[in-house]
Amino acid sequence: MIRFDDITKTFRRQAVLKGVSLEIQNGDRVALVGSNGAGKTTLIRCLLGEYTCQENVWVDGLNPRAEREKVLSHVGFVPQLPPPLKVPVGQLIRFAASVCHADPQPMHDVAKRLGLDTHEIRHQPFVKLSGGQKQKLLIAIALGRATNLLVLDEPAANLDPEARAIFFELLAEKRDAVMLISSHRLDEVAALVNRVIELDQGNVVLDDRVADVVDLTSRLRCRVVLSRAEPAFAKAITPWGFHDVDGGLTWEGEVPGPDRLRFLGVLSRYAALFATIQMEEIESETAERAVCGAEA
Repeated sequence: MIRFDDITKTFRRQAVLKGVSLEIQNGDRVALVGSNGAGKTTLIRCLLGEYTCQENVWVDGLNPRAEREKVLSHVGFVPQLPPPLKVPVGQLIRFAASVCHADPQPMHDVAKRLGLDTHEIRHQPFVKLSGGQKQKLLIAIALGRATNLLVLDEPAANLDPEARAIFFELLAEKRDAVMLISSHRLDEVAALVNRVIELDQGNVVLDDRVADVVDLTSRLRCRVVLSRAEPAFAKAITPWGFHDVDGGLTWEGEVPGPDRLRFLGVLSRYAALFATIQMEEIESETAERAVCGAEA
């Protein structure tokens, strides 16, 4: 599907990528991780044909620099930084759909699932949207059409927990697509992928297969009991959709399965406060349908 042949990229005599060779096959969902400046975004831009580089990149046997339009017609891309586009939202969606010969309505539908009504803001310039609105719209454009390659650069950085849960569901619906998900934190994407590639100073320092067992649509029912009420904890957990049961001591809510590590990272800041923490997986609709089908 994707092949990098000894890729080197230099800016002002400084090598950002140093002989990167990789093959990414159908079925791979790759976490591309590394610290800021490791070369992740540069590698992605070479893949998308934005940069020239020494040696070659291939996507389904095509060179993305020489045959960029053909390659990008099958790629869904969410950039790390939203472009400073002044066009209205409605015009941007129509343009994005026309470029890849797609129906714009699914893009509107995906945005609505993420909590963004694009018809209400259709006349608003993209550049005037909030960070979360921009991210939702870019995800909707990328996932609201047929693609066989998803390239996502810090895709959920500006999403609230509920929108992240919907985002995971949308990715689950694209399981046949190859996914390349870039992040500087592995815990942000660990549950989404089955392969981890780490870059450091332009070199591949880790390429490892990981367990592919997390249902992207799964949810965890959680109950957190504190030894004492703490306003800072309440402020941190409320955006996750948790509610106070008894005056600030007991909190209950649900967490998307793929976000469990991120959620536990939030809890770890308040470890000294905990009396008990309970987490159990809620049976997914997919599993329920399978059981009902077997019984029938």
